[in-house]
Amino acid sequence: MFSDYFLLAFKNLRKRGLRSWLTILGIFIGIAAVVSLISLGAGLKTAIMGQFGSLSVDKLTIQNKGTGFGPPGSTVVKKLNDHDVKIIEEINGVEVVIKRLLRVANFEYNDASTFSYLVSLPSDKKKLLICYESLGFEIKEGHLLDTGEIGRILIGRKIAEGNQFSKELKVGKKLKINGQEFEIAGILEKTTNAQLDNVVFMFEKDMEDLLSIENEYDLLIVQVEDKDRINEVAEEIERKLREDRNEKIGKESFSVETPLQAFSAVNTILNVINAIIIGIAAISLLVGAIGIANTMYTSVLERTREIGVMKAIGAKNSDIMWLFLQ
Repeated sequence: MFSDYFLLAFKNLRKRGLRSWLTILGIFIGIAAVVSLISLGAGLKTAIMGQFGSLSVDKLTIQNKGTGFGPPGSTVVKKLNDHDVKIIEEINGVEVVIKRLLRVANFEYNDASTFSYLVSLPSDKKKLLICYESLGFEIKEGHLLDTGEIGRILIGRKIAEGNQFSKELKVGKKLKINGQEFEIAGILEKTTNAQLDNVVFMFEKDMEDLLSIENEYDLLIVQVEDKDRINEVAEEIERKLREDRNEKIGKESFSVETPLQAFSAVNTILNVINAIIIGIAAISLLVGAIGIANTMYTSVLERTREIGVMKAIGAKNSDIMWLFLQ
């Protein structure tokens, strides 16, 4: 009996060939879309989490808290300063504190100008090496800045390509920053972080003189002596700074972030993205199911006469159902 069902089903498929192929194509595309979307979400999460594989688990990041939107440091009420650095350096478990500046500056070259980020590098040899190691710098042309190279800069790959200036920048050329010329000492390799590719690096003293900055920092990088005590050191830094600034818990004008907190924040965002992707896939699946159901319903309506004949010669409802399910 089942062979008769299959034979009759194939005859009907041949009779309605175009509709059959369009239905099969719709099912195939729907399944492929769902699998692709879910795979895309999982791949995105794996790729981004892979970037955290080399995350420095012995470093804390202390930042100013801003009051609104604007360039780095422009909306901060109370900025980090040398007094804060001294407090942190005296805390048990802190090995070294690295001061960093991050500002937006105007860059001019080849009679064209653009705005991008300018980031400071410490002049101390040990701190400079820590920065290079944590940022994963690889040089493409020239060399990394060494202590004492005043008036020289490192530029990211995107800046070097010169799309903003209609001309590629080379090692030894002069780049004007806020009206003052600096020599390009090195060009960095392209990184997985698009922001770093659009950054210019210079020594802290040059940056302070250029932007008239005195005793203020946008963030502090703290390397701890024992990575297993990093959470304990972070809590102590937060407590000491809060007491010194006379601030209440939750009302701090600064933030202390551990590598695990940064990892957790990114993981939360990726989970939300994955949920959205799965939601879109579910909608696609629902639309496809409705389309198939509509096709099956239409097929039944078109074959009422055939079904009537089958019922008249003794076919059961289950027999007719099997015929349409084949």
